[in-house]
Amino acid sequence: MDRPTWEEHLMNEAVLASEMSTCESRKVGAVIAKDTHIISKGFNGPAAGLEHCGEIGGCARRKMPDYESGKYLDKCRAVHAEQNAINFAARYGISTEGATLYVNTCPCNQCMGSIINAGIKEVVYEGSYNSNSIEMAQQAGIAMKQYVRTRKK
Repeated sequence: MDRPTWEEHLMNEAVLASEMSTCESRKVGAVIAKDTHIISKGFNGPAAGLEHCGEIGGCARRKMPDYESGKYLDKCRAVHAEQNAINFAARYGISTEGATLYVNTCPCNQCMGSIINAGIKEVVYEGSYNSNSIEMAQQAGIAMKQYVRTRKK
């Protein structure tokens, strides 16, 4: 029987969540799971009820003359996928203690702080991102694993 592994399935769910993002720079999706059960999902975008960047004339960061990835984060309206998944779990009283987070991009420093404080014990990420979050995770005893696709989606 040819079926995906649980890790592949959960990473595919994170990629699927990223398709809901309206971010003009990077579409990120995250899934929090305990064992093989998804307990929360998130994608990057404005806080619930706020307009998306495309609805207000575009991304303020991308309008900066010297824009590049990771720059002008203070102008970004988006809540990151990892934070949205953690916040959703908190809002509905779902414990993330000991869970694994699957995300299609390595978390930034701010998200890693939230991951640490949420008690998540493992992060499986696909794409890299320029931050020192892996070092933060190692200090906190969180296992970090870069996911490598072996099959086509």
